[in-house]
Amino acid sequence: MKPSIRRFRAVAGIAIVATFVLIVLGAVIRATNSGLSCPDWPHCYGFWVPTPAKLATVPGIDYTFTQVMYEWVHRFIAGIIVGPLTLILAIWALIMRRENLRPALFGIAALALLLVQGLLGGLTVLDRNSPWSVAVHLSNAQLVLAMLIGMYVSAGRPAQSALVWTEPVARGARLAVFAVALLALATIAAGAMMAKNGASLACSTWPLCDGAVVPPLDDPLIALHFTHRVLAGVTALAILGLFIWARRTRRRAPGFARDMHRTMGLVALQVGVGAAVIFLQVPVWTAATHQGMGVLVLASLVVTLLHLAFGPGTAVPRGRPEPAAGQAVPARGA
Repeated sequence: MKPSIRRFRAVAGIAIVATFVLIVLGAVIRATNSGLSCPDWPHCYGFWVPTPAKLATVPGIDYTFTQVMYEWVHRFIAGIIVGPLTLILAIWALIMRRENLRPALFGIAALALLLVQGLLGGLTVLDRNSPWSVAVHLSNAQLVLAMLIGMYVSAGRPAQSALVWTEPVARGARLAVFAVALLALATIAAGAMMAKNGASLACSTWPLCDGAVVPPLDDPLIALHFTHRVLAGVTALAILGLFIWARRTRRRAPGFARDMHRTMGLVALQVGVGAAVIFLQVPVWTAATHQGMGVLVLASLVVTLLHLAFGPGTAVPRGRPEPAAGQAVPARGA
C-alpha cells in the first residue's frame, strides 16, 4: 500500500473515532438532560467558549457547568474536529480520484451529509430538543459515520476491484446485509425517540415487558418502548440469520464469515448492555454504552457490506481469466 494511502486511511480512522465519540457523547447528553444546556446556537449563552466566570454573569441558568460542558464539547468535536477532517478527506480523495474514484464519491457524500448535520444540530436546539429532531439528528450522524467508513475501506482496495468480487457470495447476501443495516439504523433512531420521551423504563422488566410478552399498548410510552424492543429483537434475529448463512458459506467466502462472527459478537454484548439498562435503572454509563454498542453493530454491518462490494483483499476475476500469450487454455474440469 502506498504511503499516501496509509496516511489517508490514518486520517480517516481519526475522523471515524471522533465521530463515534461524538455520537456516544450525544447519548450522555440525553441521559443527563443536557440537551438544552446551551439554549442558543452556534453560541452558548452568547459565548463561543463558556467558562464558569462567564456563565456566572448570566441569570437564570438551570444547568450545572458540567451539563453545559457536555453540550459545548459535543459542538466542539463536531465543528473543530469532525467537520474539518471530513472536508480535508473529501478534498484529498478528490485529488486522488484518478487512482481510485470510490473514496472521492464517499467523501462528497460525507461532506454533504455533514452540512445537513450542522443544520439539523441547529434545528434540534431551536426546536427545543424535540424527540423527532433528536432521532433525525442521530440518524444522519450514523450516515456520516458510514460514509467515513466507506472512505477508509475503499481507499485500501485496488481500484479495479469495483468490477470484480473476491468471494462468491450471492447477491441476496449483499441485499440482506443492506436491509439489516437499515433495520439497525431504525432501531437506533427508535431508541433515541424512546429515551427522549422518557420511556426508557416504561417496561420495567426484561426480557418481558412488565411480565407480558405483548403489553397493553394504550400507554404511548409503553408502546414506544415496546416498539424499540421489537425492532431490536428483529434486528438481532436477522443478524443471527446472516451469521448462520455466513457459517454455511465460510469455506468459499471466509471474509463474509469473519465479518458476521464479529457482528454477532457485538450483538451478544449489546443484548447484555440493553438488559443492564433496565436492571440498573438507566445510569448514564449504561445509556452511553448501549448507544455506543448499537453504533458499533451498525458500523460492523457497513464494513461487511463494503467488503462484499469491494472485496476484503486482493481482487480476483469474477470470470475465467484470459490466458497469456502462448499459454494453453486450461481444460474446463481443471
